[in-house]
Amino acid sequence: MAAPEPSPRRGREREREDESEDESDILEESPCGRWQKRREQVNQGNMPGVQSTFLAMDTEEGVEVVWNELHFADRKAFAAHEEKIQAMFEQLALVDHPNIVKLHKHWLDTSEARARVVFITEYVSSGSLKQFLKKTKKNHKAMNARAWKRWCTQILSALSFLHACSPPIIHGNLTSDTIFIQHNGLIKIGSVWHRIFSNALPDDLRSPILTEREELRNLHFFPPEYGEVAHGTAVDIFSFGMCALEMAVLEIQANGDTRVTEEAIARARHSLSDPNMREFILSCLARDPACRPSAHNLLFHRVLFEVHSLKLLAAHCFIQHQYLMPENVVEERTKAMDLHAILAEIPRPHRPPLQWRYSEVSFLELDKFLEDVRNGIYPLMNFAAARPLGLPRVLAPPPEEAQKAKTPTPEPFDLETRKVIQMQCNLERSEDMARWHLTLLLELEDRLHRQLTYDLLPTDSAQDLASELVHYGFVHEDDRTKLAAFLESTFLKYRGAQA
Repeated sequence: MAAPEPSPRRGREREREDESEDESDILEESPCGRWQKRREQVNQGNMPGVQSTFLAMDTEEGVEVVWNELHFADRKAFAAHEEKIQAMFEQLALVDHPNIVKLHKHWLDTSEARARVVFITEYVSSGSLKQFLKKTKKNHKAMNARAWKRWCTQILSALSFLHACSPPIIHGNLTSDTIFIQHNGLIKIGSVWHRIFSNALPDDLRSPILTEREELRNLHFFPPEYGEVAHGTAVDIFSFGMCALEMAVLEIQANGDTRVTEEAIARARHSLSDPNMREFILSCLARDPACRPSAHNLLFHRVLFEVHSLKLLAAHCFIQHQYLMPENVVEERTKAMDLHAILAEIPRPHRPPLQWRYSEVSFLELDKFLEDVRNGIYPLMNFAAARPLGLPRVLAPPPEEAQKAKTPTPEPFDLETRKVIQMQCNLERSEDMARWHLTLLLELEDRLHRQLTYDLLPTDSAQDLASELVHYGFVHEDDRTKLAAFLESTFLKYRGAQA
């Protein structure tokens, strides 16, 4: 008796399984073995200048990332500028903001016939802003004004951060294709590396670096002065204004599959019913760059500005000092609370006071709110922002150095990208009472724990230890100051008690 033939449906399912297995095949590993390149290619919002982008796995943190490759045909010219390229990417790795796609790691590869730069970036699975707007319009839905304001605030928060660097970092390629959105509403700006990289390279190495401007459908994102004068931060403001307009109307109709016309842009502007929104966008699209407001000033425009609630201020304060608190402090404190106790009370003359009890607070909503604030969905914008640290050389020309004989250098230490949310420290005397034994327990933001031990020398200082932990990749650069302060207070506590 002949065996029954497999049904077409079962055959298609088997083909899909085979394709899925093929896409998960590991094609290549990073030199350190942490990043594994898969066969599956991803479209991370049309990153200009990158010849290929693959899905990859971070084997240390267990998350998906993007493996980007930038190829150079002229190996000799590439080798002449290898140190400069290396320095640029090392500086770009320091750009750390919740609304900017993170550059995790990079390395230079000259082993093949063509030289290449490989760099690992954060994977944004929900796609580009343009894709989201198209889906929204297809479902016959209008843009929610509150969501529009929240997205504008996040984009401006990232631009304000970049423009506050010394010298300013200019994105120069901001379109709805290079802005991404996470499933939780978090906005991420991508392709920040592009303009720095393309401007710093000599002409003989620029051929692989393309721009969105070369695509006719994206010409309207670039201001009239683009390519004619030295670009300042006003270039990004014009591009942001066009993105804000597109977010408000969902789509600016193009002339077929080619460029968006001035008439289409004018129709989109006139369709805006909110006069404050229209004035906000028009100020960004001013033809004179000097008339465009800064990203920081736009955050104070009446269409976006709002007085932060005490709840939001308290959440930011809590997150900034969470490393000083025990683990699960919110859960433990809420368990101990009397739900009938009065949380707040407003006296009213000749009437009973207005009372708010703990039972009216949703602790699950509170946990979600804290997570959203931690992820950058609700940034604080009504305060003078601190200047970004560690970025003064991103665009500055490198200092002239004497020619040195090249010697083999070890693989640089991986920078720690996770921040510390809790610290515990213990000091014990050695058996001979000659020195202190330090045990440091760190909890990182992904809930992983890191335990470090060290025998203190009389000359060791808290600042030196914190700097060393950052250098060797145990601690994030942003945690250096608070770790030094924490160690200093621990030293004073234990050594003072033994004095």
